[in-house]
Formats: sequence, C-alpha cells, structure tokens
Amino acid sequence: MKFNLLHTDTHTKARAGEIHTGHGTIQTPIFMPVGTVASVKGVHQRELKEDIAPDIILGNTYHLYLRPGIEIMEKAGGLHQFMGWDGNILTDSGGYQVYSLSGNRKIKEEGVNFKSHIDGSSHFFSPERVMEIQRSIGADIIMTFDECTPYPCDYAYAKRSMDLTHRWLDRCLDHLKKVPEKYDYPQAFFPIVQGSTYNDLRRQSAEYIANTNAFGNAIGGLSVGEPAEEMYAMSEIVCDILPKEKPRYLMGVGTPINILENIALGIDMFDCVMPTRNARNGMLFTAHGTINIKNKKWEDDFSPIDEMGITFVDTEYTKAYLRHLFAANEYLGKQIATIHNLGFYLWLVRTAREKIINGEFETWKTQMVKQMDKRL
Repeated sequence: MKFNLLHTDTHTKARAGEIHTGHGTIQTPIFMPVGTVASVKGVHQRELKEDIAPDIILGNTYHLYLRPGIEIMEKAGGLHQFMGWDGNILTDSGGYQVYSLSGNRKIKEEGVNFKSHIDGSSHFFSPERVMEIQRSIGADIIMTFDECTPYPCDYAYAKRSMDLTHRWLDRCLDHLKKVPEKYDYPQAFFPIVQGSTYNDLRRQSAEYIANTNAFGNAIGGLSVGEPAEEMYAMSEIVCDILPKEKPRYLMGVGTPINILENIALGIDMFDCVMPTRNARNGMLFTAHGTINIKNKKWEDDFSPIDEMGITFVDTEYTKAYLRHLFAANEYLGKQIATIHNLGFYLWLVRTAREKIINGEFETWKTQMVKQMDKRL
C-alpha cells in the first residue's frame, strides 16, 4: 500500500495523487460508486468495469454483515470473489448506518446494540467486532468504527461523541494488530475525524487522528443536513491539519458542486448514493445543469442525453427515448440514467485531475460550478 502525491494546484489546495493497493492503482481525486450490498444498484459488473470503470467502489459492513453474512463472505474468499469485482473496494464500518437506525439502537462505551432493519433481530457491534468483520469482508481500505453525530447537535453531545469515537479508534487499532489479514493482499486502515460543525472540536479530532499515523484519513459527520458553507468550513479546517502525504476521504459527499469545492480544499476521495439514487428518480447530472427527464419538455427532444457525450449512453440514447422509458416504468430507463450519472461523476473527478496537473483547475472549477448550478 502506497500513496504518492504527484501534484498540488498553485491557486487552490487541490491535489492529484495515486493510491497503490493489491488490486491496482487509484488515481485521485476519485469518486467511489456505492455498492452497499455487493452491488452498485442498477449496474451490471460488466458495465461497471467497461463503461464506468471506477478505480474503486464502496461496500458497507453493516449491510454485508446482515446479508449475505460473514460466513458466506469467508467461504467465497472475500467480497472481491463474491461479487466478481477485481478492482479496489473500500468498506464503511457501519457507523453511519447504525446512526441512521435512531430508535432501534443503543450506544454505550462497549459498542452499539441495534436491531436489524430487515427482520428486527438484535445484534451488537463493538470496535473489535467491526474490525474482525472487515477482515472477513476483505476490502482494500477499511474504516474505523465511529459514532456519527446528527445535525444539529449541541456542543456537549458533539464532544462526548467525538471522545467516544477516539476511544473506539484506539480499540480498533489495538485489535487490528491481533487479527491478521485473511486474504493474500494488504488492507489499509482509515480513522475518521468527527466533531460536528464546531471548529475547535474538528481541530482536536483532526490532530488526534493525524497522530495515529494511519495510511489515510477520513472526515465523517458531514453531509448530514448542515449548510454547504459549514461543510466547506469544516473540510478546510481539517485539511489544514491532516498530513499532506496521506490521502483524505470526505465521507458521503455529495453533489457535483460539493465535490469540486471540496477538491479545491484538499480532499482526495468521495462517495455518495446521490448519482444512483437520483438517477432512479429521473434526475440527471450534466456539465450544463441538472435534468428532470420525466418533464414533458423532453418528450420530443431527440438530442443526446448529454451533448458532451461523456458516457456511451449519451451517444446511444436520446432524451425523448429515456423520458419514454420512465413514463412506461421500464427498468431500462433507470439503468441508463444510473450509468449516465455515475459516468458523469467519474468524468468530473478525472477532468478535475487533468486540470490540477495542467494548472487550469481554478478557472475550470469556477466555470463548472456556475454551469452545473442550473435546472435545465
């Protein structure tokens, strides 16, 4: 496992780098399609490999633990073998999913008792157990078990939660030393910065996380309802503290504009369900703004889905045809929209990388933010 920082923009804090793992090279900045339950919704693995071609995708410990279960994961030889994906995988530890359960979980020092959203059965996650589960799943990058604070939350709660996350982090690190990797490639570990939207807490947490000297570092607890300006402010504070020679991952973010603004602040890695979820509801992202393909205005528009031809579906299908598929409730419509949105997100970060290397990022970003902030 190795991270090479290749170039830093002269006008912003944007970076271009490479993460090398046992499953290949990840060029940063990168967007990771979300494959929560060993599947990126609506996309066949062949299309994911050939048409979207992300360097890394994301799976989720909570969901994979519940089904198919860890025994199946190990029998298959890990998540890569199970889902037929030979690229990189990152697993979120399940902290956010446990947070989302609200009334169906109880947080205490030892860990979290929770009830399955599937059948109501009772389960327990401790930092140690989550590390063992992620060893069995076998992702290339694994995350610490943390508590994700809601927004808004008062200062006292945010501090208690942050301190608990730090204590859990120490337990994760201790346990990883005792539990060897199960497969024939290394796993990189990322701790997570918390602290809600309080400047001093974010600084404290970033310093604590930086001192662990982990392979990379993540920023959690954002994109949970706070205004975008607060998200950017927290990212800037944290990026100024986290070591420059290690990759930085902003969890669960976000819109195309969010991604470009955070790249400018020094973030390297992103994931979000927005491109796939919005696609299934007929919302398309393009370089010139967002399209609600269900609107009648597209009924007789025989132009490509995106005039720039960013993905293969943009050259094969028209807006009128895609609108027809949604009107007829054909699954193919959701599939085409999903491939388009994921393709656009990957095009966005890849183009950002090119602009960073060429010294054109700031001008390009300003233009793209203005263009994308429109409803077509």
